Amino acid sequence: MATFTSTLPDNLLKQLAEKAKSLSVPKNKLIENALRLYLEHLEKAEYSKSYRQAATDKDLLTLAEEGMEDYLNQLER
Repeated sequence: MATFTSTLPDNLLKQLAEKAKSLSVPKNKLIENALRLYLEHLEKAEYSKSYRQAATDKDLLTLAEEGMEDYLNQLER
């Protein structure tokens, strides 16, 4: 495990200390969990954005529709 050093605004550091104390969790674990959740959130947002972009891509929609037609034809056989 690597060591990371950073600075935080005083009010945020105070909130971190208070929440860590109330949860009986070390501050570094609280930061680790929060960062992990935030990075997952960013990844999901990126994934969602790619689907929204795909929904407006006419070539991709045509390809998907053709694929579904082929799939339905296979099911009927």
